[in-house]
Parts: sequence; C-alpha cells; structure tokens
Amino acid sequence: MSSAALTHRLAARADLAEMTALMDLAIAELLKPYLDAAQIESSKTIMGLDTQLVEDGTYFVVEQGGAIAGCGGWSRRATLYGGDRSPGRDAALLDPNRDPARVRAMYTHPDYKRRGVGRLILSLCERAARAEGFVRAELVATMAGEPLYKACGYREIERFSDDRGGIAVPLLRMGKPL
Repeated sequence: MSSAALTHRLAARADLAEMTALMDLAIAELLKPYLDAAQIESSKTIMGLDTQLVEDGTYFVVEQGGAIAGCGGWSRRATLYGGDRSPGRDAALLDPNRDPARVRAMYTHPDYKRRGVGRLILSLCERAARAEGFVRAELVATMAGEPLYKACGYREIERFSDDRGGIAVPLLRMGKPL
C-alpha cells in the first residue's frame, strides 16, 4: 500500500462503479465481526450508493496514491440512510434552521481501515453542512461504524433494527451539534 497522503475531492458520476464495488466489499468484510451472513446480505439491500448525493455535490471520494480508499457524504435531503435500491427514500429538502443535516453512506475500503479515512470524510461533511447553515448532524451507524462516530462526538439517539432487506439488521441513529 502507498504511503502517500490522503487526498479528497467531490465524487463524480464516473466514480459510481468503483464506489459501488468499494461499498459492496466494505459491507461484506467490515460487518463480519458484528453480523451473521444473512444480516450482511440483508444489509446490501438497505445500504449502498445514493446517487442523489453525487448529483447534489455533497459526496466525497478519499484517495491514497490514486486508489479510492473511501467515500461518504452528507445531505440536505430528508432520507436518513440507504442507497438507490432502499425503500422509503425521501428527497424533500431539509430546513437548516429546524432539521439536522444527514451524514450519509460512509464506506472505507477494508485495506484502508483505521487510517483516518472516516475521520476525514466526517470533517468534510460537517464543514460543508455548517457552511450551509446546519447546526446539527444526524446519521445512522452500523455496528462497525459506531466506534468512529462516538470518537468523533456523535451520541446515541436510538437503537433500532431494519428488516427491509429480509432479515433484521441492528442500526444506531446518532447525532451531534455542529
């Protein structure tokens, strides 16, 4: 693996295939310590790429040495989590004076975990949301993501399960003042 510094940029439509492959790999590998095989398969239905984030210019790619190490973003839209295939999406715009921004679809390639990729994405999201007037952020964490979000100041709002993929997957809604 390259020792080059992490760089970041806004994601583009040309990145969709590579980001989707990274997400699938991250779901398959990074959730193994927390979920069984059926739950991981169910996760693939309720998680993944939301191309609206790319279109809105709120989704980032983090690279190291030319390889995508991770991706993630934030949203000014009502959908709290999930990808293009997820049921129940809501593209309504949020009011920054009333609603929290959404941190969305954060994924790190397994080869780059614990190297600052997630922290970098979170800081980019928080800074961009603050610049648009949001004073709070919320996200839905997988069990694999919970330690990072806690370390970055996010606090538990509610634990719940999502069974829209056929099997219940434990998730955690978290929030933070910006």
